Amino acid sequence: MVVVLLLAQAPVVGQAPSPTAKAPTAGKVWTPPRTPGGEPDLQGIWGNGTLTPFERPKGLGTKEFYTDQEFAELARRVRQGDVGEEGNLGAAAGQTLRYDLSLYGFDLTKARFASNKRTSLIVGPDGVVPPMLPEAIKRNADRAAKNKGHEFDGYENRPLQERCILMGQERLPMIPPVNDNNLLQITQAPGSVAMLHETNHHTRVIPTDGRPHISQNIRQWQGDSVGRWEGNTLVVDTTNFTALTANFRGSSEKLHLVERFTRVSDDTIIYQFTVEDP
Repeated sequence: MVVVLLLAQAPVVGQAPSPTAKAPTAGKVWTPPRTPGGEPDLQGIWGNGTLTPFERPKGLGTKEFYTDQEFAELARRVRQGDVGEEGNLGAAAGQTLRYDLSLYGFDLTKARFASNKRTSLIVGPDGVVPPMLPEAIKRNADRAAKNKGHEFDGYENRPLQERCILMGQERLPMIPPVNDNNLLQITQAPGSVAMLHETNHHTRVIPTDGRPHISQNIRQWQGDSVGRWEGNTLVVDTTNFTALTANFRGSSEKLHLVERFTRVSDDTIIYQFTVEDP
């Protein structure tokens, strides 16, 4: 399963945000900036608020893109709080009334979205997550049954989010949350790339110095990530997940994640990821 998402550079305080971030016009050559070490410069503060649903809404069939008119109408309805059959639209999802929306930048009439005209973030004819295999359904059911009646026995029975171990976009892959906590700061140094998440202030450090993955005997909350550069794209390969984490869509500790970060303009990064769970 392949997913494509745009990351839009977040405006500085006091700067009026534009409605959406746009990739360069087809055929227009854009040269990405470079770090002193010669690598593509991905540094900055980025946001992935989007109008595009993760899975394609029912009724659209194999339609992969909205027309300009359809997308404009979708954007208009979302900014008015009417998501219709599109349902949960990432940053446009319903917001619990706990913030002053204007003060914190969540006013949908002014928010900056990293959107395109795709009908779903998932790429493919169906635009939906493939159905779960029978063994995966059984594994997750067994796990839930084992914990039933013991939810409050100890901290180890509580969800990781409640324990502030993994929250929101800290989980991999980075799927857009609701309006809040969708910012990501990227910094680079020789041999590594660091990503600081707004949620929980978690920093993910990705080595790019050619080192191999750690031993398969070692399992980590977010797995083990190693990166490499393919032209202007940062490719991040992650394995070594743990069964203690509620992995992507109920996947197992054998989950294999490949992410691609490609800066295509001054204010846009294309984020793609592929997930496999053999």
